[in-house]
Amino acid sequence: MIDIKLIRENRELVKENIKKKFQDHKLPLVDEIYDLDVKFREVKQKGDELRALKNTKSNEIGNLMREGKKEEAMKLKDEIANFGKEISELSEEEVRLQQEIKERMMVIPNLIDSTVPIGKDDSENVEIEKYGEPFVPEYEIPYHADIIENLNGLDKVSSGRTSGNGFYYLMGDIARLSSAMLSYARDFMIDKGFTYCIPPFMIRSDVVTGVMSFDEMDAMMYKIEGEDLYLIGTSEHSMIGKFKDQMVKEEELPITLTSYSPCFRKEVGAHGIEERGIYRVHQFEKQEMVVLCKPEEAMDWYNKMWSYTVELFRNMDIPVRTLECCSGDLADLKVKSCDVEAWSPRQQKYFEVGSCSTLGDAQSRRLGIRTKGENGTYYVSTLNNTVLASTRALIALIENNYNEDGSINIPEVLRIYMGGKDKIVPKK
Repeated sequence: MIDIKLIRENRELVKENIKKKFQDHKLPLVDEIYDLDVKFREVKQKGDELRALKNTKSNEIGNLMREGKKEEAMKLKDEIANFGKEISELSEEEVRLQQEIKERMMVIPNLIDSTVPIGKDDSENVEIEKYGEPFVPEYEIPYHADIIENLNGLDKVSSGRTSGNGFYYLMGDIARLSSAMLSYARDFMIDKGFTYCIPPFMIRSDVVTGVMSFDEMDAMMYKIEGEDLYLIGTSEHSMIGKFKDQMVKEEELPITLTSYSPCFRKEVGAHGIEERGIYRVHQFEKQEMVVLCKPEEAMDWYNKMWSYTVELFRNMDIPVRTLECCSGDLADLKVKSCDVEAWSPRQQKYFEVGSCSTLGDAQSRRLGIRTKGENGTYYVSTLNNTVLASTRALIALIENNYNEDGSINIPEVLRIYMGGKDKIVPKK
């Protein structure tokens, strides 16, 4: 959510930003908010003036009573009673106008960074840099689900019976490999100085609307029936929510956290759920990183965070590239975002394995996360980034370490978590 001062002082800037995100249907909201805000401030000023006048006259009643002027005091008391009714009506109008303003403000997109490329959707995202040499072996690499099934590591038939499409059982060494990657990602981030956390896996609706846009919420979140609770789509949701309505000590900034959680996603949209494989599913596990910092430090942290993901994947012998998200591909709360994509030797193209975003003070403004510095109180900046998402990272590792005989080489950094194994071999 942007600062309403931007609409008060520079409506054209807000409108231009909306146009850059190709959301022209939201343009009328800017003028609506401006007009509602003018009316709100008028109502509030009138209410404040009446409250002050009521207090003054209340003091006069006491003076009149002490002077024995009871009749004048009673007349003034009746006058004040009328003030009370009008003040009550004005207070109700204030609340109504505030709510109308907030509802509209919640769907106005955040101001994007000046470096964000302008484009309508993800097809216009821009490649930044490649890391590692993409390699295609002379032998054929099967579809990842077939590779894993050949290693007795995947059972989607049983998960179909227990849970339906979009779920899976990982088995044996493949399940262990998935856990090894998450354990390595955890330790990698701890070594970078981040504090390890395991957060709640369910959050209340006021936290959900604080960390994401309504469109994201509808497409992603599972609601717990009969309760004000949602299953998290990523641990970023509950990690940022941890600081809701808190005054963070400025000397404690930056706060750097890395968190593990299962993630639950409806995956509503044209892409749908993958029938056979594990690329797009309703449930997976993830290691996340979250940073709360001073606004002037946000871009430095943004560049550090995505570079950590690149480093982690390169340590597992996986070529990757970074992709700058264009304006139309940015969720409403994001200032700037890039994807980390892993090389698929089977498809001979890159696919997304993580995303890094800086959100300015959009989340902290919604959730009331503030700090106090020399120049007064201000909202902190928040950032998040995928360290490793289990299923997609597993696909990338398997394809880039697949041997012609069907075995999988285990990268050196993971062997300590695999009991010293250096290879997963099909069982005859």
